Amino acid sequence: MSLPLIDIIAGARPNFMKIAPIIHALEAHKADGGSLRYRLVHTGQHYDARMSGDFFEQLGIPAPDVNLEAGSGTQAEQTAAIMVRYERLIIEAPSRLCLVVGDVTSTMATAIAAQKLRIPVAHVEAGIRSGDWAMPEEINRMVTDAISNWFFTTSEVANENLRRAGVDESRIFFVGNTMIDTLLANIERLRPPSFWDEFGLTPQGYFVLTLHRPANVDGQSAFARLLHTIGERTRGLPVIFPVHPRTRKTLDGLESLPGNILFVEPQPYLEFNHLVRHSKAVVTDSGGITEETTVLGVPCMSLRDTTERPETVTIGTNELLGADPEKLAEALERLFAGEWKKGGIPEKWDGRTGRRIVEALGGLLAS
Repeated sequence: MSLPLIDIIAGARPNFMKIAPIIHALEAHKADGGSLRYRLVHTGQHYDARMSGDFFEQLGIPAPDVNLEAGSGTQAEQTAAIMVRYERLIIEAPSRLCLVVGDVTSTMATAIAAQKLRIPVAHVEAGIRSGDWAMPEEINRMVTDAISNWFFTTSEVANENLRRAGVDESRIFFVGNTMIDTLLANIERLRPPSFWDEFGLTPQGYFVLTLHRPANVDGQSAFARLLHTIGERTRGLPVIFPVHPRTRKTLDGLESLPGNILFVEPQPYLEFNHLVRHSKAVVTDSGGITEETTVLGVPCMSLRDTTERPETVTIGTNELLGADPEKLAEALERLFAGEWKKGGIPEKWDGRTGRRIVEALGGLLAS
């Protein structure tokens, strides 16, 4: 009898941080004589080395067994390319389980292809919801959860979302957060980026900014207002802005930007999280970064109206501000006044999530 083969799907930058602990736990399982085996499938959704390649080396992830090389395109074009290429793979070489993580296009596309060929799907980071259907990620989450067999969750809020959707308790596994596994495993390896000395950065003496959501960066005037507010209200401190490729398109058309906003290339994992760990605060529209700031105890200002990770607000250091520059200005004043909340760490965000997932998979695939 062949050993249970799990397809682990990764395609975009957030995926790599989420799969690393699962791969490490599977390798440990194998070394201990366990029966589970995996095949790492890179969809090629992110094909720039800075958006994907650096992560394999830094996080100790092996080279992909398969690269579907789906590349870029519209939402529909990319979804279709991934589905066609993954379907071809599993027709030629079937797996026992398709393990998807997060909420990117690759997550949804491979889940659909697998289910249509009667390969069960397990979703890591299942059940999270923002309620904002204008976000492509929300559609990806909802579709993926609608067709998944098993659900690995990060919080009790996610568990309750799944229960309300009619998912039986036996299919829900509250395991914690693999993003935090990766952070804690690498906390002592974090290192300053090459520009640390050049920019004169010092701990708590700068801000980190990340923006990429269409509502914030696609309109030049709104984007410019946000940047000017950030530049003016950070009291001359450097603001390090690793620029996402989609953000660069709008940024190139702006003029007279604040001089203390320092634009840099997307940073590898170890360098980026060093910046986050030692910053005075982070201003972002990302979801995953709010999890890392929560565990690191770093103040976080989310330029969003909703979040799929409410525990970062109710328990952690995050606060939702929307895209209103006035609310951001007020939040920065509170930060400088020393009035930001301290926050805590959500349940099971303890660095052992990968092991819990592999233990559950062992039971699910034992037959």
